[in-house]
Amino acid sequence: MEQTTVAVIGAGFAGLAAARALRAHGIDVRVLEAADRVGGRAQTERSAAGTPVDLGGQWVGHQHARMTTLAREFGMTLFPTPEVGKAVVVDGGRRLRIGPLTAAAAGAALLRLELLARKGASSRWDEVTVADWLARVLRGRARRLVEAVLPEATACDLDRISVGALAVGIRSAGGLRVMLGTAGGAQESLLSGGAGGLAEKLAAELGSAVHLGRPATAITRSADGVTIATPAGPVRAARAIVAVPPPVAAEIRHHPPLPSERMYVQDNLRMGTIYKAIAVYDRPFWRERGLNGEIIALDGPVPASFDISPPGGPGHLCVLIPGGAAEALDRLTGAERRDTVLAAVAGQLGDAALNPLSWHEKSWHLDPYVGGGYTAIPRPGALDALADAARPTVPIHWAGTETASKWSGYLEGAVLSGERAADEVRAALRSTCLGVHSKS
Repeated sequence: MEQTTVAVIGAGFAGLAAARALRAHGIDVRVLEAADRVGGRAQTERSAAGTPVDLGGQWVGHQHARMTTLAREFGMTLFPTPEVGKAVVVDGGRRLRIGPLTAAAAGAALLRLELLARKGASSRWDEVTVADWLARVLRGRARRLVEAVLPEATACDLDRISVGALAVGIRSAGGLRVMLGTAGGAQESLLSGGAGGLAEKLAAELGSAVHLGRPATAITRSADGVTIATPAGPVRAARAIVAVPPPVAAEIRHHPPLPSERMYVQDNLRMGTIYKAIAVYDRPFWRERGLNGEIIALDGPVPASFDISPPGGPGHLCVLIPGGAAEALDRLTGAERRDTVLAAVAGQLGDAALNPLSWHEKSWHLDPYVGGGYTAIPRPGALDALADAARPTVPIHWAGTETASKWSGYLEGAVLSGERAADEVRAALRSTCLGVHSKS
C-alpha cells in the first residue's frame, strides 16, 4: 500500500496550493487527480496563432494578492483586460442606447443588493430567488438589463440562486463594483501564460507527487488516518484534503458514512452552468470600428462577450453563456454551436467575426471532474450549507474556492482555501506529534 503523510484529492488551484504549502514545510504529500490534466476549473489551450487561450477561469483581480504573487514566482506577467472602445447593448438584434431612467432604475436595484451584502442579508432573503425579487422591484428594460448581467456573473439562471446567496457572493468579492468591474475590479488582469498554464507550472514544481488519471473512489476513516481507494491501488495517509467541488466530492464513497452536517453541504450545493468560447483572430478588428468587443445582449443566444486579447494581438474574443442558454447549446452539434455564436457576434462586431483563425469552446457543466462553474451555489433555502463547506470532518479537510470566506468563486479564493486547509493539517499533525518528513 502506498504511504504518504497527506493525500490531496484534486489538482486544481486549491489542491495544488495546499500541496505546495505542505511541501514547503517538509511534509510528504500526494496529489490524486481524476482527470488527465491539472488545473481544475482552469484550462489553457494553444490557439492557431500560438497564443494561450483560457477555456476556464482567467481573470486576476486588482486585490488578488496570492494569484499575483504566484504569477510573479513562476515568471508570468499580468496584462490589463483591454477596454479600448465602446461596449454594445443589444435587444432584438439592434443596438440600444440605455437611457438615464433605465440606467437609474437598474442602478438602484443593484445598489439595494450592495446594501444587503454589506449589512448581511437576513435568513428570509435565502427563501427568495433573485428572479422573484427582480420581478417585484424592476420592470421593463431596466429589469431585462439586470437579468442579462447577473447570470453571467453567477453562472446560473436567476431562479436558481437566492438573494441571500448572491449577497454572500457580493460581500466575498468586496462589493458589486469589484465583482462586475474591470479596472480596479475582479476582471482587471489576465495572465500572460494563461491560468491553466500557471497551474501546470505549480504541478511541475511538485513533480512526481502529482498523480493524474487517479480518481479517489472511496475514503475510509480511522483513528490513525485515512485509506483512499483508487483504481491504481490504495493510498494510506494521516490526513486528507479534498479539494474538488462539493457536488463532485459527493461521488466519493465514505466509510463510515459522512456525518449528517457534511452530507447536508454536499446535498445542497450545486455547480453553476456555464459555456465558454474563445474565437481567435489575426487582430482585434472590432477596435477599428470603435468597439471594445463587449456585448451585453438582452436576448438571443449570446448574452455576453469580452475582448481578452494579449498586448500586440492577435485578437481574442471571449463569449460566456450561462444557465439554460448554455444547456440549449448542448443540444447542437459543434459546428452548429460555432455558427450560432459567431453569427450573433458578427451581427454587432462585423462579418470578420465569422472567420476566426481558431475556435475554442467548453461546456463546463459537462466536465465530469468539475461539474460546472464558476463555483458551487446553495439551493434557495440552504445558504447555511455554504457556511459549513470548510468545516473539517477529521481526518478530512475541505478546500476549493467555495470554501473561501473571501474571493469565493475566483481563482484567488481557490488558492486561499488550499493554503487554509494546509494550515489546518499542519496544526493537526503538530498536535498529534506525527512529525513530518521530506519524501517526494
